[in-house]
Formats: sequence, structure tokens, C-alpha cells
Amino acid sequence: MGGRQKEWSGKALMLMGLLLVSFVGKIASLSVTVNDIECIYEYVLYEDDTVSGNFVVVDHDIFWGSDHPGLDLIVTSPGDNTVHTSKGTSGDKFEFKAPRSGMYKFCFHNPYSTPETVSFNIHVGHIPNEHNIAKDEHLDPINVKIAELREALESVTLEQKYLKARDVRHRHTNESTRRRVVMYTVGEYIALAAASALQVVYIRKLFSKSVGYNRV
Repeated sequence: MGGRQKEWSGKALMLMGLLLVSFVGKIASLSVTVNDIECIYEYVLYEDDTVSGNFVVVDHDIFWGSDHPGLDLIVTSPGDNTVHTSKGTSGDKFEFKAPRSGMYKFCFHNPYSTPETVSFNIHVGHIPNEHNIAKDEHLDPINVKIAELREALESVTLEQKYLKARDVRHRHTNESTRRRVVMYTVGEYIALAAASALQVVYIRKLFSKSVGYNRV
């Protein structure tokens, strides 16, 4: 009896490990260039599934100031109902329960004509219940636990992708700021050299006129 339980436990652990490995990488990641309005579509298989994700503006051609309105994200369900909205931001996280199955639309709105590059990650999480898992008394809790562990792993992966995208954006911002500082410093040196040269020319002309007057 003990040997049979150990064998069953070993198979259960192996099944759990295989399922966890098979579900790793189910996060959809892409880079989107938003000129005006760009929409992304994701199909949700089951009602009440958890839809989570994040987005970060990782590169921009203009230097964002306090007056920049940022980007908007509007998520609509298959019935064209708005289920999530992010207004005027350079990055945000979202999570909501799908009110129904079907195709969901994620639309980015860029109020400026300057193209913005957006890193977008999305994951549709599903935890089985008593209606859609096997009826075996041993497999029921195992399937639920596998789904819970899978969703926890996906949540950590989503957070890592979000932090990585923010790090890329900060690095781009630092590089842009450094280039601006270098260009400003070089411009200052050029202006200082030009002013010095003009002063030397002016002083030479002034002294040459003074010498001419003295000779007379």
C-alpha cells in the first residue's frame, strides 16, 4: 500500500512539473509603435478568467515634460463595453475579470503625432473549477493547485517584464539626457571660443587705431 502511494505521489509530482513547464512562457509580449490609435486583440476562452498585463513607453522622440498628456489605454470586451482604462501615462499595470468569453480589444491612443514605442505584455489566467476538471477525487485538488502555481509564476514573470521595460525606458532617458548635456556643453565651449576670438579681434583693431592716432 505504501509503495503504491509513493508511486502515485511520484507520478503526481511529475505531472505537476510537466504542466508547470508547459505553461511557462504563455505571456504575450510585443512591441507596438503608436502613431495615433493602435489596437491589439486577445481571445479569452472562459468567462471570469483573469486578464492581466502591463505596458511601458520605452522610447520616445520628444522629451516628455510635465505638460505631456501621455498615452491612453482603453480595453473593451466583446460587447464593446469598456472594462479598463488608463489615462495619460507612460506605463501602467492592469488586471480584471473577463465578464464573458470572446475577443478583447486593447487600444492605445497617442494624442501627439510623434510615434511612441510601447512594450506590451498580456496574460490570460485560468484556474479550473469543479465544472471543467476531471472528477477524480485525487486529480481535482492537483489540477487546482497546478493552476494556482502556474498563475503565481506568470504573475512574477509579468512583473519582471514590466520592471525590465521600465529599466529600458530609464536607460533611454538617461542616454538622451546625457547626449543633451554633452551637446549643450560643447555648444557652450564653441560660443565661449567664438566670443574670445571676437574679443581678441576687437582689441587688436582698437589698439591698431590707437597707434595710428599717436603717430599723427
